[in-house]
Order: sequence, then C-alpha cells, then structure tokens
Amino acid sequence: MSKNDFFQRVYDIVKTIPQGRVTTYGLIAKKLGMASSARTVGWALNASHNDSSIPAHRVVNRNGLLTGKHHFKGFDLMKQLLENEGIKVKDDKVIDFEVKLWDPK
Repeated sequence: MSKNDFFQRVYDIVKTIPQGRVTTYGLIAKKLGMASSARTVGWALNASHNDSSIPAHRVVNRNGLLTGKHHFKGFDLMKQLLENEGIKVKDDKVIDFEVKLWDPK
C-alpha cells in the first residue's frame, strides 16, 4: 500500500467519526488492519489540516489527550473545535473519554 493510499484510508475513516465523539490513532490503525501504525495515522492527520472536510480534531491519543493540538493553527483550536461539539476538555484531556470514545470497527 502506498503512503497516499494509506493516508486516504485514514481520512475516509476520520470523516465517519460522529460529531461530539472522538476516536484514537490506534483504533483507526486497527480498523485499517495495521494495529502497529498508530504513529503513521498521526502523520496522515498532520498532513490533512488544509482540508476542512477531515475532522482531525476528533482524533486523540489512547488516554484521551490532545496530543495533536500543536498541528492546528491558532491557540487551542483543537480544544475549541471539540468544545464546540459538546466535548469537554480539561488540561488537554477529554473529560468522560470512555463515554465519548467511538470505535470505528
């Protein structure tokens, strides 16, 4: 699979994350059948920020931390986008992470 194919498959999954929910890099990698590729999922999302149709802000790490926040333009933009969808964030961590977690399987 080429890098472009992998990235596109990541984007296709991310576009299906329901508003007001989050998923993780690892769950996306598992859905793709490549469980050890969570970091590459992150790279794909970092490359997606010019496409507003990809809700990359809904992807967090396995503990609910906003580890990708530095790749968003603007101060606390990732947090603001999540809060606009009703997801509470404190100290860069999703509150009620287990409740808000969406599994793409």
